[in-house]
Amino acid sequence: MAAAAARACWLLRLHGAVSESRWLRLRGAGLSQAFLQPSSAGAGCGEAVQRRKVSHFTFQPDPECQEYGQTQKMNLFQSITSALDNSLAKDPTAVIFGEDVAFGGVFRCTVGLRDKYGKDRVFNTPLCEQGIVGFGIGIAVTGATAIAEIQFADYIFPAFDQIVNEAAKYRYRSGDLFNCGSLTIRSPWGCVGHGALYHSQSPEAFFAHCPGIKVVVPRSPFQAKGLLLSCIEDKNPCIFFEPKVLYRAAVEQVPVEPYNIPLSQAEVIQEGSDVTLVAWGTQVHVIREVASMAREKLGVSCEVIDLRTIIPWDVDTVCKSVSKTGRLLISHEAPLTGGFASEISSTVQEECFLNLEAPISRVCGYDTPFPHIFEPFYIPDKWKCYDALRKMINY
Repeated sequence: MAAAAARACWLLRLHGAVSESRWLRLRGAGLSQAFLQPSSAGAGCGEAVQRRKVSHFTFQPDPECQEYGQTQKMNLFQSITSALDNSLAKDPTAVIFGEDVAFGGVFRCTVGLRDKYGKDRVFNTPLCEQGIVGFGIGIAVTGATAIAEIQFADYIFPAFDQIVNEAAKYRYRSGDLFNCGSLTIRSPWGCVGHGALYHSQSPEAFFAHCPGIKVVVPRSPFQAKGLLLSCIEDKNPCIFFEPKVLYRAAVEQVPVEPYNIPLSQAEVIQEGSDVTLVAWGTQVHVIREVASMAREKLGVSCEVIDLRTIIPWDVDTVCKSVSKTGRLLISHEAPLTGGFASEISSTVQEECFLNLEAPISRVCGYDTPFPHIFEPFYIPDKWKCYDALRKMINY
């Protein structure tokens, strides 16, 4: 009896683990909130438990923009919701679909939209990324506006064939008789504090090798809304990666009405004369801190550039900056080898060789799967970037 009872308990634990694993996959397992707030869970056991917090950056909001009318305080996921709301209101053919989007999505980016626009325009799909993108291509080919959500960027790979071999090539292979340019694919992206190998990846470089699509990564709520609206209205298929660690951590004033930020235009967010720092997404906030550290500790003036669009990227803005400063540091969370920093580095080497005062530096993730407990050692934090910058200055 004891043996049978022990085996029954083991089976129950196994079933619970499997159920929890499925819940992790389908609902994000609290990734949307737990990484931002301390918790006293477990205090009843005699000790307080502090959830690990993402602290490798400090979000720096941009000054409020009055150009587009009334603004409202929004975090990043709310700015995404606002952009989607604007799109559905403006375009009667626009539809939103993906896993769990009908109830608001894992990160709440589509909350309230089904109730406002109906179940025919905001609806759930099966757990099949290849099917989601293939369905989106079909909708876009008819002339409607398709806004697909892949629940995590880590799970976009089953849809890789549909994106690279179908969406990206549809216009070319038909001689522009048909196209799916009204397709936009949204996906949460990047490290999050405890996402480990399946909820932390930055796969933008995989798609940068594919002509026919555009890849965009915003750094803030204001940028996210303007860039997403530009992606939705662009006449080419777009992949819009959203830094999920910023969904709630990033808060600033965002215009209520729709507005557009041009694609393929990098932004110089801080001018400088000694070193050019380039990043996108969350990493922009890291290099902004590095620029402040360099000024305070080394007396070095850094020019900070947010690339914003990965492909087609703004070669002119980056090269113009490097021609002035003579030094370039590029940083991203994705692994070093084959990362998009390699493309930027090689292009700048070709275009600005005679202006370079030091070798170009890349500060990126390691060439390993994204770790769990070792994430603080893996990410290219401000100290790694600062050390690389100091070596460049002393070269």
